[in-house]
Amino acid sequence: MDSLINAAAWALAKGDFLGALKRVALRDDPAAMALRGIAMAQLGEFERAKTLLKNAARAFGPKEAVARARCIVAEAEIALVSRNLGWPEKSLHAAWATLEAHGDMVNAAHARNLAARRLLLVGRLDETERLLSGLDPSLLPPSSRAAYELTVAGAAIRRLRTSVARAAFARAAEAAEQADIPALTTEVESAAHILTSPAACVIANGEKRPVLLEEVETLLDSGILVIDACRNVVRDHRMMISLASRPVLFALARALGEAWPGDVSRDTLLKRAFRARHADESHRARLRVEIARLRKELRKIARIAATKRGFVLTPRNVKEVAVLVSHVDEPHAATLALLADGEAWSSSALAIALDTSPRTIQRTLEQLAANGKVQSFGNGRTRRWTIPSVPGFPTTLLLPGPLPGG
Repeated sequence: MDSLINAAAWALAKGDFLGALKRVALRDDPAAMALRGIAMAQLGEFERAKTLLKNAARAFGPKEAVARARCIVAEAEIALVSRNLGWPEKSLHAAWATLEAHGDMVNAAHARNLAARRLLLVGRLDETERLLSGLDPSLLPPSSRAAYELTVAGAAIRRLRTSVARAAFARAAEAAEQADIPALTTEVESAAHILTSPAACVIANGEKRPVLLEEVETLLDSGILVIDACRNVVRDHRMMISLASRPVLFALARALGEAWPGDVSRDTLLKRAFRARHADESHRARLRVEIARLRKELRKIARIAATKRGFVLTPRNVKEVAVLVSHVDEPHAATLALLADGEAWSSSALAIALDTSPRTIQRTLEQLAANGKVQSFGNGRTRRWTIPSVPGFPTTLLLPGPLPGG
């Protein structure tokens, strides 16, 4: 490697992207194009960066498999940062295998971490944790080690293991300090803020209060009956019952839980579950049917009894009931939680991450935009969506992936 290429690579490692560009701006050899592509990506010029990296990969000769693989890994990182979740995973895995086969363990580890970060983003937690468990972070340079620890923290947060997350954030902060890249330090500090910000609200005994992630973890481990509106499940210390595909039943369960230990009138239940403004006999008949279905679903952990004015929920195995809700009362909170990471998302990437149809996510985005909660720029395939303001956004507690006991 010649001195200019070496100096440019060193500048990139230190976060001096403009310095790296100055050293290779007038060169068109593959190594220079690859470094320019990486620098342009760091400056946010993703399209130009992708073109440079593709050209560099094609320009490397047949004996330069490692250099080509490094270009593919760089492309994968750009795809991840720009939320192009449709980028082919197989290409990254092939590049990763090539790097391992040629003994480039540092870049192979980086590729493995990128694969884990993508899996985390789309909520495939088991696979994320398998990849992370097989990765030796000591192989990584400080900047990549910070990214690895952020991935570990993200997986721990999805699992509601706050002590694990806190330790990972501390290691990420230490690695970012060693890397001496201010933007990375800021990213780590921003990510760690989730542990000290309200994650949700708990409604118990008629009172609603905000709680941190650590308090959510404690609540779910406490053994009380929890009606979890972040995941649409009802759970106690013995079992968890999902009502995610039964929105009417969950609406009834939530209304009963919020009123505990009191009862809920039939009119209130009709409004909450069916949005019925003027209840007639057909509505009341439907309510009786849905209450019977809810009784059957919850029979092992709670009883639902009729009262003079409505119905009351009574837990079977515990003495208390609490309802866990988002501190942002928003039906599309999961979409907002993804957008709140500060990156610009395409609608197709959001559909992949939320495991829903492109048309459904498009309708969601249009509704959120009409309410001023999201904004977009670009047109057609280049259209991207962002959240206009960060304060009060839903946390990753709402993102895909099972909670403990799931």
